[in-house]
Amino acid sequence: MISISIPGFRELHLRYLVLDYNGTLAVDGILLPGVGALLTELSNQIEIHVITGDTFGLATAQLAQLPVKLRIIPVESQPETKLAFLESLGAENVVAIGNGRNDRKMLKAAAVGIQQEGASAETIASADVVSANILDALELLTHPKRLIATLRS
Repeated sequence: MISISIPGFRELHLRYLVLDYNGTLAVDGILLPGVGALLTELSNQIEIHVITGDTFGLATAQLAQLPVKLRIIPVESQPETKLAFLESLGAENVVAIGNGRNDRKMLKAAAVGIQQEGASAETIASADVVSANILDALELLTHPKRLIATLRS
């Protein structure tokens, strides 16, 4: 678990990291460089889930050696499916990272929602934090003072 006290925001007790795949962890279905190492490092503190429609059909192979739980979902009702999954974990214990319009409900409901570059406008409006890229987003968790500096008020 990752516990972080953020003045003026909230006390966080994060048990789960829920991630989108394409556009978040991967481009054109291929995992981005450096992501695997950060996910492995974070897995010592938090349970990691990837929930995706798997547009390119590569998520299973790309994530096979990583300490993540993969859930491939149908194309229909992805925003609602992602939200229901997050709620099943207990939204107050989840940090969620995504960029697509289908991630907006998940990001809004999470204890902390992080969006990265290349997102839909609705997703940006639903996030607590906007990051330049996935490595910066994940490093908010490996270096929690960065998250505190971003969200305190």
